Amino acid sequence: MSKLIKPAGYSPLLDCVQTEQGIKLIKEFFQQNLSTELRLRRVTAPLFVLKGLGINDDLNGVERAVTFPIKELGDAKAEVVHSLAKWKRMKLAEDHIPPGYGIYTDMNAIRADEELDNLHSLYVDQWDWEAVITPEQRTQKSLREIVQRIYGAIRRTEYLACEWYPQLKPFLPETIHFVHAEELLRQYPDLSPKEREDEVCKKYGAVFVIGIGAKLSNGEKHDGRAPDYDDWSTVDEDGFVGLNGDILIWYPVLQRSIELSSMGIRVDKDALLRQLEIEDKNDRRELFFHRQLLDGKLPLSIGGGIGQSRLCMVLLHKAHIGEIQASIWPDSMRQECREAGMPLI
Repeated sequence: MSKLIKPAGYSPLLDCVQTEQGIKLIKEFFQQNLSTELRLRRVTAPLFVLKGLGINDDLNGVERAVTFPIKELGDAKAEVVHSLAKWKRMKLAEDHIPPGYGIYTDMNAIRADEELDNLHSLYVDQWDWEAVITPEQRTQKSLREIVQRIYGAIRRTEYLACEWYPQLKPFLPETIHFVHAEELLRQYPDLSPKEREDEVCKKYGAVFVIGIGAKLSNGEKHDGRAPDYDDWSTVDEDGFVGLNGDILIWYPVLQRSIELSSMGIRVDKDALLRQLEIEDKNDRRELFFHRQLLDGKLPLSIGGGIGQSRLCMVLLHKAHIGEIQASIWPDSMRQECREAGMPLI
């Protein structure tokens, strides 16, 4: 059964040329704002890393990385990155970035196991960013301050897009609402995590859900997170578990919530050991990245990823991410999209 959402009466507000111009406008303006807000400098990042070093992002732990042999290295295997969550932290150490400053980069990935729909593609492009913090900043208060600054950059970019194309009308609220995943469970005990996100985003317009990866009081996770980058198990001064989360918005075009960013304060030595134990992944302690962290060679940091095509999609009021990026889609989906007025690139 198709998972495609086909909004009734949908018609793109921008033609193909305007769309391409709008993509350029949004990408250039937003990354400059992000860089200024968080004091980040741009760096060049890899498309692939060597397999077996523990550098690649494991996402939910079940997705297969695209791999290929390298002739000049005796057919050693390389993996196309899923994201750069761990690589960025190593880059901070390599470049001796001081607290209060960081890096960002264009991350391009292939996720062969992705279930394709309006929001998910085989091709992933995002701004991956990472900043050095002090031990005192490993709090939910610091996390919330960073989220508000990122959301401010998103709203400024929305304003620019609407100024450039008057047929687009702004829909993002002035402020972003914060809620812990456990609070959502208590508010909507009979709903699935995705349904909870829809309800809270419909109510507030923009929401940051805290605590992604830890088991909630019902014994289930709100969503999966690998145990070795985000800190989802530390109990903060507010009494809730988790120093990470997702930026979500309510998207009127599709009448559903959409995740724009996954981010968080990264694990320190104690959190890494605790989360590897919780997830029964203690064998990872001997991998290169994990040894670097356990030996104190990596700085404390906060970081995340912000979807480039997805941000362009919502700010240009598109119904399918394939209207923004060139990818591969099933013939049946292309046909459905064509009939629904969603022209895929």
